[in-house]
Amino acid sequence: MAAMKKSGREIKNLLYEQVARIGKAASSPKRLELIEILCQGEKNVDELAGAAEISVKLASAHLKELKAARLVEGRREGKNIFYRLVDSQVADLWVMLRALAEERLLELQAAMRELVSRPEELYAVGGKQLLAQAKRGEVLVLDVRPADEYETAHLPYARSIPLAELKSRLDEIPTGKPVVAYCRGPFCLMAREAVDLLTRRGRQAVRMEVGVAEWRSQGLPLATGE
Repeated sequence: MAAMKKSGREIKNLLYEQVARIGKAASSPKRLELIEILCQGEKNVDELAGAAEISVKLASAHLKELKAARLVEGRREGKNIFYRLVDSQVADLWVMLRALAEERLLELQAAMRELVSRPEELYAVGGKQLLAQAKRGEVLVLDVRPADEYETAHLPYARSIPLAELKSRLDEIPTGKPVVAYCRGPFCLMAREAVDLLTRRGRQAVRMEVGVAEWRSQGLPLATGE
């Protein structure tokens, strides 16, 4: 027997249901955090669980939901399963959702203000101007994310000194040059901690709220490798 033809309303319902799968996958705060972490590059389940400060079991469950919605994909290497975003559109979705939430939600705006201890700690110049300054050697752009994330993608002319190594590598940072630090994006605290450390040690330092995902979404170039 031939299958019954769906009505127009049934087809519309199905279309909305499929789009809603993306919204469902993105409805968890921890799944959004995992997406942000994966914007930095491929990671295994243990690394993702550690970065998001959740159990491996819970991280695996969240990744299963993201995979079902075709937002992430995994590959097995020995006993480890590595995950990555399916493409840069997923990173763009995260940037768009975060920017929309920050624009519309007063509670998020208040929480963001709590991340700023001093108004002058934020770098206010646009990305193109920063690139020009970094190319001329007028500022030192400092990437304080883990080294593997820097190698996957980073801002042009940026130097990698992970936050965990910054205290022991301060002598690598010129004392007479302004430092612009960045990490994973507006919600990331690593650049804030780096600026606090640098200013306490007499360096002139500010931080950018953007990370590689926001940088890419603005159409600005990224570099890869060491």
